[in-house]
Amino acid sequence: MSFLNPFVLLALATVAIPLLLHLFNLRRPQRVDFSSLSFVKELQKSAVQRVRIKQWLLLALRMLAIACLVLAFAQPTLTGGLSGVGQKVRTAHAIVIDNSLSMTMSDADGEYLKQALAQADDVLSTASDGDDVIVWPTARAVAARPSLMQNLPAARDAIRQVEPAAGATELSTAIAQAAQALSESTAPRKVVYVASDLQASMLGDSTATSMPEDVVTTLLPVGDRSHANAGVTDVQVKSRIIEVGQAVEIEATLVNHGSETLPGSVASVYLQGERVAQATADLEPGQPETVSFTVSPASRGWLTGTVEIEDDAFSPDNARPFVLHVPEERRVLVVRGEGQRTRYVDLALSSEMTSDRLAFQTETISEAALPSTELGGYDAVLLVGPRSLSSGEISSLKRYVERGGGMMLFPSAQARPEQYGSLFSELGAGSFRGFSGELGTRRSIATFDRVDLQHPLFDGVFDAESDPSSSEVESPDVYYAMNAPTAGARGQTLIDLSNGYPFLQELRAGSGVALVAAVAPDPEWSDLPVRGLFIPLLYRSVYYLSAGTSVGGETITAGASHELRVTAVLTEQELRLVGPDGVDRVPEQRSLFGATLLEVGQDLHETGIYDVMSGETLVRRLAVALRAEESDLSAASVDVARSKLSEATGHSVEPLVTSDTESVAAALEQQRAGTEIWNVFLLLALIFLVAEQVLARLWQPETVSA
Repeated sequence: MSFLNPFVLLALATVAIPLLLHLFNLRRPQRVDFSSLSFVKELQKSAVQRVRIKQWLLLALRMLAIACLVLAFAQPTLTGGLSGVGQKVRTAHAIVIDNSLSMTMSDADGEYLKQALAQADDVLSTASDGDDVIVWPTARAVAARPSLMQNLPAARDAIRQVEPAAGATELSTAIAQAAQALSESTAPRKVVYVASDLQASMLGDSTATSMPEDVVTTLLPVGDRSHANAGVTDVQVKSRIIEVGQAVEIEATLVNHGSETLPGSVASVYLQGERVAQATADLEPGQPETVSFTVSPASRGWLTGTVEIEDDAFSPDNARPFVLHVPEERRVLVVRGEGQRTRYVDLALSSEMTSDRLAFQTETISEAALPSTELGGYDAVLLVGPRSLSSGEISSLKRYVERGGGMMLFPSAQARPEQYGSLFSELGAGSFRGFSGELGTRRSIATFDRVDLQHPLFDGVFDAESDPSSSEVESPDVYYAMNAPTAGARGQTLIDLSNGYPFLQELRAGSGVALVAAVAPDPEWSDLPVRGLFIPLLYRSVYYLSAGTSVGGETITAGASHELRVTAVLTEQELRLVGPDGVDRVPEQRSLFGATLLEVGQDLHETGIYDVMSGETLVRRLAVALRAEESDLSAASVDVARSKLSEATGHSVEPLVTSDTESVAAALEQQRAGTEIWNVFLLLALIFLVAEQVLARLWQPETVSA
């Protein structure tokens, strides 16, 4: 016999209540004097014995009635041989089907996913009309949340439609979610069945979520082989500045999840469908190996790429996508401070100087127009000598940088120290320290002392043979300079002056970057604007500042939630995602100042390149890649999986034990069949209560015949 609601049995403790009341209500007999004591004492002795017998009988009947009521609510069921041909208990079935990509592997019994689907069919063959069924794939679109079904043919159709997909949730999470979904059912018995290859890296190692206590979890393992595998688990674009014809460094991480070394493994980079680089590596078991490639984009725009290795039995991780963006133009906002001259900056960024080699779209505004300008539509913002910065402007600039924008500050001789200090503080630098030298005197107070030539901003600016620690680089004469604060933990000095202060430093905030120069682009501050160094240094600075939006073709993990910020969308049309399967999706989106925020990822279960479209215009691309853990095909033993899943869900998970000749359906039938006998216990409780009433009314042992 088993109980469908075993936790109700805790209420059996209430059986002791009548006994406790009986014990506390015992009274001592009062002493009464009679003239004939011998007769009274004999009568008293006989009556007391009869009263005690009645009290104990009433007490037993009350305790038995309470016990039977508790047992009835616990829903006792006869199972196995005791049940005979009794009726089946109405059941709610949640069938969790592991359709992660590891389920495409095979053993002697065929593909794992087909075995799992066959087991799911076996579960349905044990279901009865009126049972509730929910089919719960581990990789599924969030919008397509499975619902309870009582139509068994429809449930079988849902099982047949399950296909392998990337981005599966961890098994423990899927179990807990399916169990929660069963709470919608009124069936007295609730069971979660889990058909999986027990991929160790996908079991889950932390508490997923709370599960209802009345749910039974049964594990249906498939597969009996351990599979070796090598895959590409990560691709990073290391170069921050990307231009046509310039070298771009790409790093890929390769992992061998086998037990033997794979010597001379070949990895290739494909850009726009053409192989452009190749590298080899010896892959040791279990050791990630990083390989580097150098590629040169031949065109502008959103370029698609992949890093691929040689084919093996598990193909989904043999190629990993990425995106390069070489912008058609870089949108630059120049903010001219009050009384400042920006003609050297304007000339350097003009089309006459850049010709067709570079693409800058420059807009110049006055300092007074900054508060009403939305910065999100620009790749870089150049502040040329702002005299004052309000708290609102400082907050706006900080927010712009944190969201991936790039900002460069050239100081003003009339700067308000407290406002500059507030900006530096917001960006993680020290305090404003005033100025050195005299404006317009042409008397040098400092030159370059050290240049960090290893920084990507200086690629191609200085002589490649120069010693990064030396001063043998072209150096301007500085006449007047801001004593710029020293960069904090979030930044670094790129050029030091001989007077001990930074000439150029980088400050990082969020996903963006700010550059702070010690001099204005004005010959009264230094002779930098008239030297050959000025234009390439300014170009590289704009490239570097705009890299957050120019390089940024994001790579997200399939099935994982991600916020994608798309800037400079001029149309009011909804943005669409077009995947490698050609299917259009309209993700959840909301408008921000100068940008649109898209909620993407959880419903993307096919790896590859996705286009963000506004009407028929391509505005962005992103790569959806396989979760790195899915490359490790190592399977856990049934005992280990049971232990980990029980720990992760906080609920007992038990495997279904079958003999070599017994089918899953037969084992489940034996486990599920039963006869409910709660009504028997309810009837017994009523009988005991009636007997207690009859006994209390009709038997009067206290009455003594004369």
